[in-house]
Amino acid sequence: MLSPWRLRLLAHLESLGTVRAVADALDMSPSSVSQQLAVLQRESRTVLLEHHGRRVTLTPAGVRLAAHAREILQRIEVAEADLAQRRTEPVGLVRVAAFSSGLHALVLPVAADLRREHPQLQVAVVETEPHHALQALGRGDVDLALVYDLDDGGLPVDDRVHRVPVCRDPVVAVLPPGHPLQDVETVEIAALAGERWAMDQPGCYLCEVVTRACRQAGFEPEIVGRYSSYALVLEHVQAGLAVAALPALAVDPGVDVVVRPLAPSLTRTTVVAVPAGPAPVAAVQVLLRRLRTRGAALT
Repeated sequence: MLSPWRLRLLAHLESLGTVRAVADALDMSPSSVSQQLAVLQRESRTVLLEHHGRRVTLTPAGVRLAAHAREILQRIEVAEADLAQRRTEPVGLVRVAAFSSGLHALVLPVAADLRREHPQLQVAVVETEPHHALQALGRGDVDLALVYDLDDGGLPVDDRVHRVPVCRDPVVAVLPPGHPLQDVETVEIAALAGERWAMDQPGCYLCEVVTRACRQAGFEPEIVGRYSSYALVLEHVQAGLAVAALPALAVDPGVDVVVRPLAPSLTRTTVVAVPAGPAPVAAVQVLLRRLRTRGAALT
């Protein structure tokens, strides 16, 4: 692979004319310049230089490569400037993986605000479960992952990932209007034995936790509705066909359902996960700050 540094020497040689002039311009010794140009010639597998006594000139291939070198170095300068701007200004594309209710309550409202304030900042989102979001972050497919933990150690610990808390909300009992338990202050999960349940898809994090809580209370939930959207779970409950247990932020206040605290209590902690190490670029930082601000307001 051709070295940009050595390409810079070649471009300087074409414009300045002598090895000594290149050495003086770059604060190097003439012998060092000559050695690096010889390495470049081997890298290119092409004769780039002609020696006329102590003087060195470029062959036609050397002149052509010097022209390419100037274009390559210009593109490198543009890339460096772009990266410098991204470190200081919120510009460019930020890829976000998030769970459904996190998108609804946090990511999409924040993205809409940022689009008005920073037109050069774009937020691309994908809906996915927390485990899959963390895997996408580890592969570099996304820049930021919004995930949740139900304080049960369900999410893996990874030193390569830095987690920033955003908000906490309880998992609540969601009942249809007129349900016999609608006037109870707190619904014991054992009191929902024999009820029909609406839940998210099998294998999803919340579904597994709620199912496990039912089993610990001594019963197997009868699941009559499986959905990939909490909005459809709420519609199912609103129709009087089932009960559910959902995070409080997932319950749309416009839906006609009864919401009560659930016992034993389950609390969902929402966090933003970013790669550990150097500080993220400005676009990721501003999105992270806004998510934390909105999360605090919702909590």
